[in-house]
Amino acid sequence: MTEQTSPLMQNLRRSGVWFAASVLALAASSIGLSRFLETETPTVSLALDPLNVNALIAEITHDLNDTSNAPDLDALLAEAKSALRFDLADARLYSLIGEIKYRKGEEDQAYEFFDQARKLSKTEIHALQRSIGRSIETGDRPGAVREIDILLRRWPDQFSAIAAGLPTILSNPDGYQAVLAAVRAAAPWRSKLLVALGQTPDGLGFANRLLLDLTVSSAPPSSSELSYVIHGNIRQKKYDQAYRLFLFSLSDQERKLAGYVFNSTFEPASRGKPFDWQVGDQSGLEVTFATSQDAVEGEGGATVRFLNTPVKNTALQQYIQLPPGSYKVSLAASARNLKLPKELFWSIRCVGSAGEIARFNIPEGTYNRQALSQDFSVGSTGCPMQLLKLETAAIAESWRFRYVGTLVMHKLSIERLSS
Repeated sequence: MTEQTSPLMQNLRRSGVWFAASVLALAASSIGLSRFLETETPTVSLALDPLNVNALIAEITHDLNDTSNAPDLDALLAEAKSALRFDLADARLYSLIGEIKYRKGEEDQAYEFFDQARKLSKTEIHALQRSIGRSIETGDRPGAVREIDILLRRWPDQFSAIAAGLPTILSNPDGYQAVLAAVRAAAPWRSKLLVALGQTPDGLGFANRLLLDLTVSSAPPSSSELSYVIHGNIRQKKYDQAYRLFLFSLSDQERKLAGYVFNSTFEPASRGKPFDWQVGDQSGLEVTFATSQDAVEGEGGATVRFLNTPVKNTALQQYIQLPPGSYKVSLAASARNLKLPKELFWSIRCVGSAGEIARFNIPEGTYNRQALSQDFSVGSTGCPMQLLKLETAAIAESWRFRYVGTLVMHKLSIERLSS
């Protein structure tokens, strides 16, 4: 005989199922909310889900980094070790325990935990940073470079964290060779390295050396990398070194363009380095380079087309290095319907001072291969490097002063005059 279930028992069973489902739903909701809050408010996140390891790591990290309160290292260590019971494979926990022990002065044990963290995850960020520091301290410069490469491939935004140790690594022959091997292998942090080195006098020497070594390698420096370091030399007034580096970086084809003015005929070669032509970012004009074979009507050179708008400041410039003496700067130019409400002129100024040592104006109108020139001299002091610029005399972008027409500069050259 089948046992009959009373309506009361059926209701109780339904209530029990509903209650269990409600508890599970609430728990799932708490876990989800805990995950949502684990980064911004880890304390609240842990209150919702005490087993949220991400929140625990965030909370301990916050306490360790809190400069306003001295952390209770023993309590934090106990929390981190307790979390290991729930996640033995989390490299971050081992790294965190290592950091706490490091701060407690237990360095040998700390590095055991850092090593364990890296066994679980080769790219664990904090363990890597501590390992890099230890490699530098113990003299293992090649090891430090290998670890830096791992760190920056996974965490490229961490370059500033290791930048201070680079001169120490590079000052050691083994360390220098390890860095050179990494940048030759196109390490993704190569450009950042050169930029950082170019910002300090000590680092600049290493940057120059690296570029020279890369120039004769199978991975020559890019134009932008050369520009970083050349500009660094100029900022630190190492003008001779800047110019030598530029000359040394030239290809056989580019060497044919060398002279007091590099690429004096405005060949459409690669540009942008400080001793090559640099085109200003101007909305009111267009600058193009062409050979005589490619240009319309055989008018090779640099074409500046003005767009009937105001034009202020520089259109074209190049650093030059002239030894003391007397010179002539000459320009062969053509123009079509050129209207200049304010002056358009070439100037030569001493770098590092406001001293202008030469200027000649571009005439208005329409003309063909007109010759313009200006004599000038470079003194024996106060002018170790110069800046050659095509610029306007406009001091404000007023629509009353709109530049119109086309200027074609076929050749701009400087020759030394006999004394």
